[in-house]
Amino acid sequence: MEKSPFSLYRKRVGTIQQISVKEVIVVEGRNDTEALRRAVRADTIETRGSAVGPDVIAEVKRARDTRGVIVLTDPDGAGERIRRIISRAVPGCKHAFLTREEATGEHGLGVEHAAPEAIRRALTKARCEEGEVFSTCVSWERYLEAGLVGDPKSRLLREELAVVLGIGYGNAKQFFRRLHLLHITEEEFEDALKRVGKGGADG
Repeated sequence: MEKSPFSLYRKRVGTIQQISVKEVIVVEGRNDTEALRRAVRADTIETRGSAVGPDVIAEVKRARDTRGVIVLTDPDGAGERIRRIISRAVPGCKHAFLTREEATGEHGLGVEHAAPEAIRRALTKARCEEGEVFSTCVSWERYLEAGLVGDPKSRLLREELAVVLGIGYGNAKQFFRRLHLLHITEEEFEDALKRVGKGGADG
């Protein structure tokens, strides 16, 4: 498995060891920023909604060119919309994902409800999204053989693989595309299948 691109470093301040992030992290709002800063020392860009205006895009581009960017949005439809907008407008960003379980709180779903440990875990699995097809990734034939499409249990299997790989859930076509865009290797894919107890279509 390739080394995580997450740029994390530790700094001791008095008796407290602080975990810092070099990249600027894109989140949706102020509460997300506060949750993030309970987990790590980091600077954020807040999209302030799912529309993602030109001023936010310009800010993300500057951050990408100077420090790098990690996108950490809510694991819901609005969060995925923000990812798509940023991916198209600002290629070369890294993406980190929380599961719905990790981001669920008493009053809703979002990064703001995630525990510091879950946020740190998501950041350590951040991966750079590339626009081209990844030639050494799993083939569509292997994807079908593994039971990720067209089976009553396909959705559950994609959810389990998303957690193991740290890449976020998607429907059949979205998840296959994400495997390629985030450069998940065949080795990583096969290892993840084994970890969820399914080495092939027959289990």
